[in-house]
Amino acid sequence: MPYATKQRQAVLEALARRGDRPASARSLTEDLRAKGFPVGLATVYRQLDRLAETGQAHKVAAGGGTLYQYCAHPAAEEGCLLLRCHRCGRVEHLECVRLHGLYSHLAEEHDFQVDLSQTVLTGLCGPCAREEAGYGER
Repeated sequence: MPYATKQRQAVLEALARRGDRPASARSLTEDLRAKGFPVGLATVYRQLDRLAETGQAHKVAAGGGTLYQYCAHPAAEEGCLLLRCHRCGRVEHLECVRLHGLYSHLAEEHDFQVDLSQTVLTGLCGPCAREEAGYGER
């Protein structure tokens, strides 16, 4: 684990406070400045890239750019498969042993190695799917 600077720790904590809501580098910079931590946008990007390299954060491609999300289990050797709701933006980590069969199948039958550090499935989360179906309205 690389040396954790005060800046990296501050960025990590700001990201962790968001839970399963990804954040842009710009919004994290604004959050840090509002809390009295003077930091530049370039510094936040640099720290987010380092956090992503160590598995402490995920980079999530979004329509308008890149978002980042805290990873609560960076030591997971299998990596993280992420589920992103395209409606509300929530991102969830998926840990399911059944997926290992899929990864093995793709490697053995299709000569393809899944990069879990960049794998995001996009769709609708349960609450958004129910709301779109009319079950969430009252």
